[in-house]
Amino acid sequence: MTAHLHEEAVQRLMEAEKTKVPIRPLTEVYPGISVEDAYRIQLAAVERKTMNGARVVGKKIGLTSKAMQDMFNVTQPDYGHLLDSMMHVDGEVIDIGAFLQPKLEVEIAFILKEDIKGPGISSLDVINATDYVVPAFEIIDSRIQDWKIAFEDTVADNGSSACAVLGGIPTPLEGLDLHHIGMVMSKNGRQMDTAAGAAVMGNPIRAVAWLANAIGEYGIALRAGEVILSGAFTAAVPVEAGDTFTAEFAHIGFVAVSFSKEGETI
Repeated sequence: MTAHLHEEAVQRLMEAEKTKVPIRPLTEVYPGISVEDAYRIQLAAVERKTMNGARVVGKKIGLTSKAMQDMFNVTQPDYGHLLDSMMHVDGEVIDIGAFLQPKLEVEIAFILKEDIKGPGISSLDVINATDYVVPAFEIIDSRIQDWKIAFEDTVADNGSSACAVLGGIPTPLEGLDLHHIGMVMSKNGRQMDTAAGAAVMGNPIRAVAWLANAIGEYGIALRAGEVILSGAFTAAVPVEAGDTFTAEFAHIGFVAVSFSKEGETI
């Protein structure tokens, strides 16, 4: 794809986000689109938003668990950028009207105290660079019709990210076993699922190392102070108006979020 077509794709995605009208898959509109093209489109869209006043505050890793890879028929993770406008706090009520077709994922967020830049980043590097971790939700939302996405579609669409909710107790990694850490998720007061950190590439720390090395190929670093969403513990679940979700983790606390009912004013 040419730079002109990259810009055209950016415009399509941003228009869908603004109007809440999803678009045809980019892989149909641009049959020759590559993974490299998709990341260039993502970076161009992020640059457009930062020029309009947004600020990058972190990164997200997607498609790390087998459950999520099976859901979207892919075999590798992807990543996207977190902007200040996407961040929410524990217990917040979020406007359901801000999304097209939202789903929710349970994750562990890493907050960094040092920069990390690949290639060559190891799990030990991630441990040394992490200030603390907290439980988190990521709300994903595709600008592509009916979630009919190939890998290139979700990459171009900023990893299908919409917003993040941070909660829990800021907990240093020292003494934590993120491979075995357990999580219980509930929806509207009823338990939905359980999982352990091993679902995220064997260990969420390994996922963050993968991210540092992957974005290093584009000259991008993970920066001190950034929030890094390390990937979903389970398959994403649909979100509807009026839903409340909670996720409780061993040792690091819980996170909760609600979504407004139809017609409710936030």
